[in-house]
Amino acid sequence: MECLKFDLSQNCGKFKILNATNGGPWHKRHATDQYRSNFEEYKAAHIPYQRNHDSNLDSSIYGAPYAHDISAIFPDFDKDPFNPESYDFACTDESILTCLEAGTKTFFRLGQSIEHQIKKHATLAPKDFKKWAVICEHIIRHYNEGWANGYRLGIEYWEIWNEPDLDPDNSDNKRTWGGTKSEFFDLFKTASKHLKTLFPNLKIGGPALAWDYEWADEFLSQMQKRSVKIDFFSWHIYCTSPDDIAKRAEAIKALLLKHGYKNTESILNEWNYVKNWDDKFVYSIQTIHGIKGAAFIMSCITLAQRLPIDMMMYYDTRPSAFCGVFDFYTYKPLKGYYPLKWYGLFYSLDYETKCQNQIKNIYSLCGVDKNGKSLTVITNYSDDETTPDISFTIDFGKKAEYDIFLLDSAHDAELIKTTNELCFTLPLYSVLLIKEK
Repeated sequence: MECLKFDLSQNCGKFKILNATNGGPWHKRHATDQYRSNFEEYKAAHIPYQRNHDSNLDSSIYGAPYAHDISAIFPDFDKDPFNPESYDFACTDESILTCLEAGTKTFFRLGQSIEHQIKKHATLAPKDFKKWAVICEHIIRHYNEGWANGYRLGIEYWEIWNEPDLDPDNSDNKRTWGGTKSEFFDLFKTASKHLKTLFPNLKIGGPALAWDYEWADEFLSQMQKRSVKIDFFSWHIYCTSPDDIAKRAEAIKALLLKHGYKNTESILNEWNYVKNWDDKFVYSIQTIHGIKGAAFIMSCITLAQRLPIDMMMYYDTRPSAFCGVFDFYTYKPLKGYYPLKWYGLFYSLDYETKCQNQIKNIYSLCGVDKNGKSLTVITNYSDDETTPDISFTIDFGKKAEYDIFLLDSAHDAELIKTTNELCFTLPLYSVLLIKEK
């Protein structure tokens, strides 16, 4: 039987922000009837950030269709961007303030939600890039400087657009960016320089890359030539293995270094399980909503702690087919909720310590608190559903008692025993939390 060995004195640094999400709690503070809420459960997971992209696709939870998107906040592009009366902030205010009450900051996407409709509207290129930048400026002033009866929230991350590379220039179904590649480069340069000049201490970045490395290579080359500072580079991946995330994270880091952006944060702000987008899409959605999807979440978060990723944001926790965290109808936690909640426990620990050896398909995450006590999560995950159970022992270099919690098809992160014998047989798609008493 193999043994997972940990040296609890080995300080490997702090835990990164890896359980951030797209979408905040499903909660309406003004609701008086038809009341449902996952506010307390979301708050208990200690989610540091929520990205507000696609929040405008939900008709009630986040104030859609009157929130978040530039076209919702500034509904008439012909109006004066310096006049507070040109803006409609109310629903976006409510959504952001609700998230803050849950202890979650907003990662603000400046742009538009995806449009799958036959005719595109707000995803078309803005008529005036400079004016669009000035509109973004005043949105920032509203939330950070109190402009237009606003707030002083200190929102740090401001992302320009979303997935401009999703569809090529010659596509007749451009879902996220209706302009050309060249036009997007111009928009990004104009908006980024305008905002960075006015708000040098904020983090301005993007472009929320969908998939296209060649597009990203050209984008970074053009931004470097135009002397555009990029505080963070955001990107997406939908896949079936944590190794896929690892390969892309390394490739993105290599591109950033190639073009001189060595201090730019790498932020994976959309990810989930997808086998493919056609004949296996329904299977993918079923997986997201079950125990396999939950084990995928935990294994990806575990591996990402060691990757060149500065922040990771699950897509998503809004009411959608991609949400494996809360039930669409009851708002109650699904299996995928518990990996996010369990990772939230690690933020209070002093440091991470790494396992000294590896077992195939076993993903381990271990932290140590100020008293030297350990908290560990072990996951058995593979996309191959014929993978067998795995038996192993754990050696922390000392004797102690541990509470053992189990997440599998039959258990929802329940305490199953207290023991000093760390010998386990872990079936595929199951996760253990081992807490030293």
